[in-house]
Amino acid sequence: MALCPYSSPSFLHLRHNRRNRSRPLVVRSLDAAQPFDLESQVSERLNSESKLKIAIVGFGNYGQFLARTFSAQGHTLIAHSRSDYSDAASALGASFYRDPDDLCEQHPDVVLLSTSILSAAQVLNSLPLGRLRRSTLFADVLSVKEFPRNLLLSTLPQDFDILCTHPMFGPESARHGWSGLPFVFEKVRIGESEERISRCNRFLEIFEKEGCRMVEMTCAEHDFKTAESQFLTHTIGRILARLGPEDMDIGTKGYQTLLELVQNTCNDSFDLYNGLFMYNKNATELLERLDFAFTELKKELFANLHDILRKQLFESSQQSNE
Repeated sequence: MALCPYSSPSFLHLRHNRRNRSRPLVVRSLDAAQPFDLESQVSERLNSESKLKIAIVGFGNYGQFLARTFSAQGHTLIAHSRSDYSDAASALGASFYRDPDDLCEQHPDVVLLSTSILSAAQVLNSLPLGRLRRSTLFADVLSVKEFPRNLLLSTLPQDFDILCTHPMFGPESARHGWSGLPFVFEKVRIGESEERISRCNRFLEIFEKEGCRMVEMTCAEHDFKTAESQFLTHTIGRILARLGPEDMDIGTKGYQTLLELVQNTCNDSFDLYNGLFMYNKNATELLERLDFAFTELKKELFANLHDILRKQLFESSQQSNE
């Protein structure tokens, strides 16, 4: 029996090709765009997942200073402080909570302790830790490190992660950016899960992206070194401030540097300086060494003066006798 010519394989193949050629080009265009749309969606999702919800506890001058950069990088910010900083928080894109219960119920990824050293224990003990997720990351930015490390370890539940940090700069020293400025940290207690390790690293990346010089060291080593640098700097600055130095038209560059030191150190509260002394066991020894060095320097000066006076006295006597 002969096959119908319209049902032959060659005719069917030709008709299929004609149908394909008659398809609108727009369909192919949409099909080609789909991978790019998917790539964009994946990129947006990954970018969203890299952002953190950060609760800044202690939203004073330094907390707001950090918040500006956190917000600029796209992180979600919530804040709490004993004083009402609602307007300041709103201006920085943060939500302010007067009640610590309300703050903790927002389930932040990171709780950042940015209080004064002297009030850190009181503020931490006022937080309703039971309202937080059990794996919350706690970080601090206090200028001493062994004290908050021991405080966080003794106060927080075992499941909470702990990261001790010290951005060694402030609004004055970092007014031109954070690039090249040291950021010291110790991963005191970070869970082994990939999620918790990633969260800690994402918080540290905030400072890496701004160009900070990342320095990982123990809290004990930090306190030993900052007693030799930060506490010494603040002490000299405050001693000079007691002398009341003033700008003058014949001031040398060295003198101008001293004036800047006074301004930079005295812009910080006395509570900060007092905390550097009270909560760093190395500070007492440094004060004793500073006092000893000053005493020795005075002895040397007066000894030289005594020798000069004796020499002048005896030379005058000798000349009189002649």
